[in-house]
Amino acid sequence: MAVERALRTAAPHELLDAVRRVLAEQYAAKSVELFMADYGLTVLQPVSVLPHTLEPVSVHNSPAGRAFGAQRPFTERAPDGMVRLHLPVTVRGDRLGVLSVTLDDGEHADACLGELAEIAEILAHEVVVAERDTDLYLQARRRDRLTLAAEMQWQLLPGRSCVRPEYELAAQLEPAYAIFGDNFDWSATADHLMLYVTNGMGEGIEASLLTNLAINALRNARRAGIPIADQAALADQAVYAHYRGRCYLSVLMFDFELATGRAWVVDAGSPQLLRLRGGTVERIRFDAQLPLGMFEETDYVAQEFQVEPGDRLVFVSDGVYAVASPGGETYGEAALTRAIAATRLLPAAEVPRAVLRELTGHRGRSVPDDDALVLCLDWHGR
Repeated sequence: MAVERALRTAAPHELLDAVRRVLAEQYAAKSVELFMADYGLTVLQPVSVLPHTLEPVSVHNSPAGRAFGAQRPFTERAPDGMVRLHLPVTVRGDRLGVLSVTLDDGEHADACLGELAEIAEILAHEVVVAERDTDLYLQARRRDRLTLAAEMQWQLLPGRSCVRPEYELAAQLEPAYAIFGDNFDWSATADHLMLYVTNGMGEGIEASLLTNLAINALRNARRAGIPIADQAALADQAVYAHYRGRCYLSVLMFDFELATGRAWVVDAGSPQLLRLRGGTVERIRFDAQLPLGMFEETDYVAQEFQVEPGDRLVFVSDGVYAVASPGGETYGEAALTRAIAATRLLPAAEVPRAVLRELTGHRGRSVPDDDALVLCLDWHGR
């Protein structure tokens, strides 16, 4: 309660200082550090005032990284008897980073571990609210400078993961610091989950502007309570009115009914869906319709689709399945099927990053020529 009061009265840029003061008073904490996951999900960056900062730590092979990946507290014991607790900073399944708290008594650390883990969750909520008023936490996510197009795309996203009793959802974009037109969006109510995976044509600012226009047109229609096929039609009109057919955007749209797993789908372009069910991966095909903005006043029709508890749905952009190796061989459906099967035991939050690592190995170089988007949806049902 003391931490919560301190956080809610602190200035947005002073959340970490407020936590430090209270944890020192209430729990005799020797040090408190907040690390934010970078956009590429490769390192945890310390929150501090630049240029004075700690070194980032790896997501893959560090104690803080273990807490981040497993989404469970991890206890690190030092030879001098000091104990460092690494606590996930997560809000509704969206993994923001890790809070690291150093105490000088192992028994004391074990006794207060549950309370400190709850404090890390409270901090996560306050960080999300504070990001409206300060750039401090967004700056801490950057290992490198973002391109302007990437800045626009990341600001457009709802988050990188989300967890509810009915589903787990996670997505990742590459190259994280120079993305152009690929995007994802989701929104949930008590009864429905709406999900969009988009692939805009072009590069740089032009691609980002196109995606921003289309996503906001879809959101505007969705927030008016319009069915998914009509959402596509209205966004199509908005894009065509501005570009007159010169630019258009591919989108795969889903409206899931949470109680039944019944879904309505509009497939308007290049994003693809693969389903893992009972150990078998298969490509799911829908009736292809025109991308948004290609022609004036296109009509769209929603198809029905059924998802079952235990299903894993993996959505990919053409920057994944069409990528060529140094020898000219495309990644393709077979390689993608193997990657999805190989990651079947990972939680949904880890799958996009793991598939993109497989893709990097096939491509043979670290920097891709096109955006790559992977989104994973694990369906639990009610």
